[in-house]
Amino acid sequence: MSIIVSDISKRYGTQLALDHVNFIINPGEVVGLLGPNGAGKSTLMKIITCFIPPSAGDVTVYGHNIREESLEIRKKVGYLPENNPLYTEMYIRECLEFVAGLHNIGNNKHQRIDEIMELTGLNPEKRKKIGALSKGYKQRVGLAMALIHDPEVLILDEPTSGLDPNQLVEIRNLIIEIGKQKTVVLSTHIMQEVEAMCSRAIIINSGKIVADDSPKNLQLAVGATNVVKVEFDADVDQKLLQKIPGVSKVRSIGKNIWQFDAEKENDIRQSIFKFAVDHNLTVLSMQKEESSLENVFQKLTKK
Repeated sequence: MSIIVSDISKRYGTQLALDHVNFIINPGEVVGLLGPNGAGKSTLMKIITCFIPPSAGDVTVYGHNIREESLEIRKKVGYLPENNPLYTEMYIRECLEFVAGLHNIGNNKHQRIDEIMELTGLNPEKRKKIGALSKGYKQRVGLAMALIHDPEVLILDEPTSGLDPNQLVEIRNLIIEIGKQKTVVLSTHIMQEVEAMCSRAIIINSGKIVADDSPKNLQLAVGATNVVKVEFDADVDQKLLQKIPGVSKVRSIGKNIWQFDAEKENDIRQSIFKFAVDHNLTVLSMQKEESSLENVFQKLTKK
């Protein structure tokens, strides 16, 4: 197993930040750690990376225990904190040489830096100081620092926070590429990022795990419904629409525009088309919207 979290709890004074958290992450998984602000995500990441100790419980990373073998774990883990700590007065290569020295990378240090700069796309800006870089390139430098010692596990705390749409896509694609070779755990508030990057989502609320499954399975597990929005060319009696087979609820959302709710695996589009034909109606538009991971997140974390 890559990471085993066993009955972890963490207290800050009287506040219980983590409450008996348990999960296992296998090698090669890309796992999204989700939860509202204050749920305990960053605390959990800091415990796994040996930045802070737990109040109770245990964590092992590739067989090494956080309490007794923290230095061995740090060799195997790359960590990008939420507030990306950078040496802004340094040039990119100068910074990576410094970090490589901290990790005691030997004779192939310069070759490794070349590889990481290529992987993270830093070469176009290699002659700049870090303080002069855009937010997106600063995130790339943070990833390069986390990857320089070729860790087996990568822990990313809000890696896409504050990025513009173009930068977000670039960093997302980079994480997907890295995830092909390493175990990745990332926290984010952007549900679309989890759906795009992660094979698994762990949702934490008030220090406890409330869900742990693939994004698709989570959508199905919480009793999700699917929604079909339809625009007809003429007005229709709502009572007639309610009788369409498979429809659980229907409501008007605009002139001749209706929203149909159906049970989670019931495709009602064919029935709606048949209704339109039988009543001499023309369907001007039809759009099916399945329940999103954002809906699941809201259902599981609302107080």
